[in-house]
Amino acid sequence: MRTRDLSELAVRNLREAVLRNSLTTLGVAVGVASLVAMLSLGVGLQTLASQRLTRSGLFDAVFVTSQRNFRGPRQPPPPDSAAKRESRALDDDARQQLSKLSNVTEVYPQIRFVTDVRYAGKSESTSVLGLPDSSRSSGAFEGMTGKYFSSPTAEEAILQIEFAKLLADQPSSLVGKDLTLRYAERAALSKDADDEALLDSMMGSGKPGGISIVPREKTLRIVGITESDPSAGIGGFGGARVYLPLKTAEQLHVAQPDDVQAFLSGNPAKPSYMAMTVRVRSPKDVPQVEATIKQLGFATFSLLDATKSLRVVFTVFDLFLGLFGSLALTVASLGIINTLVMAILERRREIGILKALGATDRDVRSLFFAEAGAMGLFGGIFGVALGWLIGSALTWGTTIYLHRQNLPGVKISYVPWWLALSAIGFAIIVSLIAGLYPASRAARLNPVEALRYE
Repeated sequence: MRTRDLSELAVRNLREAVLRNSLTTLGVAVGVASLVAMLSLGVGLQTLASQRLTRSGLFDAVFVTSQRNFRGPRQPPPPDSAAKRESRALDDDARQQLSKLSNVTEVYPQIRFVTDVRYAGKSESTSVLGLPDSSRSSGAFEGMTGKYFSSPTAEEAILQIEFAKLLADQPSSLVGKDLTLRYAERAALSKDADDEALLDSMMGSGKPGGISIVPREKTLRIVGITESDPSAGIGGFGGARVYLPLKTAEQLHVAQPDDVQAFLSGNPAKPSYMAMTVRVRSPKDVPQVEATIKQLGFATFSLLDATKSLRVVFTVFDLFLGLFGSLALTVASLGIINTLVMAILERRREIGILKALGATDRDVRSLFFAEAGAMGLFGGIFGVALGWLIGSALTWGTTIYLHRQNLPGVKISYVPWWLALSAIGFAIIVSLIAGLYPASRAARLNPVEALRYE
């Protein structure tokens, strides 16, 4: 029997019992919809988490420290190969060298210091962090009160909301006001006649000049209040509550803990940094860049292992959602079996006539397979559409709830093309499997007994 004839017979048979076949197809659609809705929720949450974490700058960054700062006093000494490699300081020369590495897009130092903030007669001690201009695109500043820095060298500040509450009862009222920072400035000290004898006695003859720590004040304009902590992704460590443009923070020449070590090492005139952040083009480039930086004599840290663990968690999560969603489709397959078995009882005479006219067992089996596949196809298409509507309703309801909590809306459900096609294909396969028994039973009918059936 030709494929066209089988298709026409299958469509005609489905039309004759339209109500029963429609209900069976609807059962398949509900099963597919539950599967698509659950998997789209898993895909949506994974996409949301990946986008937020990627925008935070945690996955495409390598945090670099000096070997001497990285090892604690109780840690064992490095292996022989590392011991032979000189421990290098994180200074401007190292910054230039790191910026020239392959797949590196940006290198900036972590300038963090503790200061006294004075505003309207109040004085609060807190941590200050310099932010690179690239942090403008970070999701940490979404929904902030005010605006971002007007330029990379602006004398402006952004406050974390919890710290802003310490300065004023209404944090939003601080935008546009001035505050004053009191900090310790690092300055080079030349060897004049009065200091030469003291420096020689401390450092030895021929050593370079020392450093001086001078108290300074800096007035900044408050331009924004943020609820999040951008320092967790920008600087690699959280806890800062006042943020400045990185270039502005560099111009302050704030004394760092490494200055004492540099003074004792005999090179106090050359400043160094506690840590640096190296941005790469893509998270996949992190291992190669990290290995290269280690070969240069620095200690590194990245969150690559955390991304792998996150993918494992979401994979298991998607697996369980898919299993629960497949239960409804399994129940729908029982409906297909019931519908086709009933069709055999009602169409025994028709099957007998087909066999009497020359139809083979394979033709009869193919006819029932075509009917089962058609129900699976239409059920899959309707199910994908229904699953997409359920996911959209979940996103809509979640967005309304978040807006009532003064939070930005998010998209928690996402139906990619591969999920839609896979769901339709899965529905057709399940329907064909469900049609195995009815099709085999119809093919085994004796045409003589089938023609006698009334």
